[in-house]
Amino acid sequence: MPVSDDVGYTPPLTMPDYLIRHATLRQLQVFEAIVRLGSFTRAAEELFLTQPTVSMQTKKLSEVLGLQLFEHIGRNITPTEAGMELYAACRQVFETLANLEMKVADLKGLKRGHLRIGVITTAKYLAPEMLGQFSRLYPGIELSLKVTNRERIIERLHANEDDLYITGLPEEDLNVEAFPFAPNPLVVIAPREHPLVGKQNVSLKEISREPFIMREPGSGIRDATLRVFNAHGCRPKVRMELGSNEAIKHAVVGGLGLSVLSLHTLLLEGTEGAVAILNVKDFPIMRQWYIVYPKGKELSLVARTFLEFAIASEDMIHERMEALWPAMKQYLHKPKKTGARSRKKSSIRKTARKKTK
Repeated sequence: MPVSDDVGYTPPLTMPDYLIRHATLRQLQVFEAIVRLGSFTRAAEELFLTQPTVSMQTKKLSEVLGLQLFEHIGRNITPTEAGMELYAACRQVFETLANLEMKVADLKGLKRGHLRIGVITTAKYLAPEMLGQFSRLYPGIELSLKVTNRERIIERLHANEDDLYITGLPEEDLNVEAFPFAPNPLVVIAPREHPLVGKQNVSLKEISREPFIMREPGSGIRDATLRVFNAHGCRPKVRMELGSNEAIKHAVVGGLGLSVLSLHTLLLEGTEGAVAILNVKDFPIMRQWYIVYPKGKELSLVARTFLEFAIASEDMIHERMEALWPAMKQYLHKPKKTGARSRKKSSIRKTARKKTK
């Protein structure tokens, strides 16, 4: 990110190239200690160096600058004018490095940092609550959440615009690391007064005779819904296509048709309000939310810790789904954590714990 407009910034063309190549931070440290303590001997003691080493480092630094840094009067040493200028510069450098060191220490302790998450539209019902819980654990972390459609999330992923992404099952041609962490059941919804509400084992053929409200082309919910209908040799009677889950819910409540949405979209109003869930054969469609990031990307400590947090939240999310819709319990079969995926999750947990100690 360009910072050339910052006040006091030194453009690359005027960087102290000669000093960078010929002087060392250790030499500056030794020099600063001598001036501050007023003695080569005391500087050597503070830095756990021998006095000849201190003298040698000072001599080399003087040669680099081409100026005498100290005047010797008897046993006393006094910085020259050049020495005082160098001492002032050393104090500024070390003060800046000390501040940086503290900030790095804060980051290692997850006291500060920034987490950028990109999520597909439907995940906006899940992600804010998770980020809220994460923020309560780590209140110093700044959070950014970008909600957009699947196509745009893929563009952001390729451009590496965010730390992590929450999406449905990623396409096989995406070169990403993917970790399932939460159920995303797709259910058939209807207005509360619809005659199919309360009926058991409604067939897809019955559903296909009803007007249907479909998500826009390219939507993962749309693709999953059509696959189920096609597998049973029927197609929904699409009355309209809408690009917003909220717009679809309003259209359903208005009696314009049935639809398929993620159960997560009903978190606020619940399943006993104006929208009802139908008992339909082959539904719900059990999908998963995934946290993904480009393969080969080195995650920051904050991002890795959130990934660990999300994976550990799986049971809590299951419980929330069951509380929202008790019938969900029979469909939430928790996969056994074996094989490569389990080993990868375990590795992430171990790495995050190691880095947060």
